Amino acid sequence: MRQLTSRDEAMLDWMNVVRLADVDAIRWTLSAYQDDHDGPVSVRRANHWIARIAELGYIGSARPVYRDRQIVWPTHQASGRAAPRLFRQTIRHELAVAVVAARYLSAGYKWTRDRWTLSATDHQADGVAERGQRVDLVEVEFTSKKVARYASIYVDHARRLSADQVSRVVYICSDSVASIVEREADKFLFRDLRHPLIVIRAFDAQGRWVGGVAKLGSS
Repeated sequence: MRQLTSRDEAMLDWMNVVRLADVDAIRWTLSAYQDDHDGPVSVRRANHWIARIAELGYIGSARPVYRDRQIVWPTHQASGRAAPRLFRQTIRHELAVAVVAARYLSAGYKWTRDRWTLSATDHQADGVAERGQRVDLVEVEFTSKKVARYASIYVDHARRLSADQVSRVVYICSDSVASIVEREADKFLFRDLRHPLIVIRAFDAQGRWVGGVAKLGSS
């Protein structure tokens, strides 16, 4: 009987954090757990891993018509949760977060979910990436919010930059949303803070990754 390796267990731990992912995210995450990684593993290797772990019953998969690659998630056996509903409005965003989390892992970071909000005025980021003393509070956006919503989110970011040992707030966006994020952030003087807000243009308007990994490891 096939057994899970330590890398398999690490992959499943990551999948239980992001909850679902596409093949691109799997490629990058697999590369983070091998000694000689230099960029993502091949699609073939990623699909082989998916097939093997699915055979063991730890992940489920599907290929919805709105994706050009399959989506995978930890099964009830691996997570204790039911399979996700693949046609809810948030799916594209969740897959984009998994892609970002995978690239952070490949850059040597640890990825976790943000803490639960404590009050109605708190904001929960899409994830937290940590490497050494660096702590990035990460937001993933390829569709814009109402401007008033950015104001309340930035107030919470500013508080956490001061009080929670957060090093940076990193927005990973589509090009059009990045412009809005930068414009609204300037109103709160993020560019004058010792701990900056970083904006990376990496998604298209449909939530597909189109590039922009360099700043993940920048100082």
